[in-house]
Amino acid sequence: MMDIKILGTGCPKCLNLEKAARTAAESFDFEINIGKVSDINDIMDYGVMMTPALVINEKVVSSGKALSVEQIKKYIGEFK
Repeated sequence: MMDIKILGTGCPKCLNLEKAARTAAESFDFEINIGKVSDINDIMDYGVMMTPALVINEKVVSSGKALSVEQIKKYIGEFK
């Protein structure tokens, strides 16, 4: 199983990143758990200064931008 976290406080970019991550996860044939982290202290624990951020298996792979579905699929593929 893979864990993906969306770090963000609920801004439109954060919501778009979550939606794109959920869409990307649907195209894989293994279980992907998607969660959200919105507490600013928890976000800072990841060393993230700009949201939204994408975390896969506890590794920050992107911050400060909303990725496309295709970009997220590429990151998931690197971790599977």
